[in-house]
Amino acid sequence: MHQYEEGLWIFLLSAFLGFELIRRVSPLLHTPLMSLTNAISSIAVVGAILVTGHKDASTFAKVLGFIAVTASTINAVGGYMITDRTLKMFKRKDDRK
Repeated sequence: MHQYEEGLWIFLLSAFLGFELIRRVSPLLHTPLMSLTNAISSIAVVGAILVTGHKDASTFAKVLGFIAVTASTINAVGGYMITDRTLKMFKRKDDRK
């Protein structure tokens, strides 16, 4: 099996597994799960920066790394905003002031 085919299979299987795991999560666990995915997305930002900034990286790797940095950053910031909004919904009206 070619190296790229193996990577594609791993990506497809992980995407399917991730979708199935998240789909079956109880609504009570969505906020903790969102916090966990924010942490994972932050790790992805660091990994993408390392790949993009490597001195021997090809142009293709740099372009993909830039896309990964951008997408992961948007995902992390948006996730924190959604988590903050969700947590504000559970505060009592007296605590909001």
